[in-house]
Amino acid sequence: MFLALVVTQELRDLLARARGGAVRLIKVRIQDEQLVLGAYREPEKSWDQDYDHFLLPLLDDQEPCYILYRLDSQNAQGYEWIFISWSPDQSPVKQKMLYAATRATVKKEFGGGHLKYEMFGTAEEDICLLGYEHHVSSCSGPAPLTLAEQELQRIKISEVTTEISVESKHQTLQSLAFPLQETAKRALQQLAQKRINYIQLRLDVEKETIELVHSNPTDTRDLPRRVPTDTPRYHFFLYKHSHEGDYLESVVFIYSMPGYSCSIKERMLYSSCKSRLLEDVEKDYYLEIAKKLEIDDGDELTDEFLYDEVHPKQHAHKQAFAKPRGPAGKRGHKRLIRGTGATLQDS
Repeated sequence: MFLALVVTQELRDLLARARGGAVRLIKVRIQDEQLVLGAYREPEKSWDQDYDHFLLPLLDDQEPCYILYRLDSQNAQGYEWIFISWSPDQSPVKQKMLYAATRATVKKEFGGGHLKYEMFGTAEEDICLLGYEHHVSSCSGPAPLTLAEQELQRIKISEVTTEISVESKHQTLQSLAFPLQETAKRALQQLAQKRINYIQLRLDVEKETIELVHSNPTDTRDLPRRVPTDTPRYHFFLYKHSHEGDYLESVVFIYSMPGYSCSIKERMLYSSCKSRLLEDVEKDYYLEIAKKLEIDDGDELTDEFLYDEVHPKQHAHKQAFAKPRGPAGKRGHKRLIRGTGATLQDS
């Protein structure tokens, strides 16, 4: 829904002056079915130093408003601004609807080309300086990918194409192998003997080796805390559990890659070294990997999640599509037609 309210002359004049950089913040309110000036502030310090000092005291937890906040950066049209829609949970529903329907009018009056970011908040933490930084971070990150897009991206990352001649072939990094350091080898031997139940490995990019981070005793409930939030890791975990009355100890391999906080080089190297590492572990240490997992957040590693991955539920057999029966006989039923002599004969 779009609602065009009258903009008072006072507000229109201030908006025009603000585009030149003389104003740091403008608060816009709706009063008597008009868009009016609620308050404004002129710059004192840098934009980030002024931000919480100017913005937070103007927020009313009972009434929505619009906030225009000027940054110190500029584009082709002048200073860049943040457009904030403040709609606290305690405000009346009618007011929330009115402000939501009028947002486009304010943006059009001010000039959309000046707006760098738009924010919406119902609580102070949504639009304070820290909230703004989180918003910028989320806007700069790549959009979520579908499963098919993730697989395609994984292929593109792991494959490097070098065209030299007509007979040139794709050079891939899928078989890239970093050697295991001695401490990592000993830990894998101990895991194969079930003397330890957890190993965490990392790539030393400078030395091009795989190092042991630690092999501390780990229960299933400890797993989420073992996964770093800022760097990739390989994990081997001896998952002890019961299944259909039997006690089992299954080795689970976990490849953790946290979000987009890692460099492209790290992501590519960890992805490329994974397959060769698993081949060597299964061949040289006779470790049977029951399940290979790839996660981006340690909180995924619950006991229920591991159990379902190691022992996936069997789906009921779906009946195949039944082909419709064809007509009886090779030529179908016989038809009677009237001949030229007004006699009936078989077709």
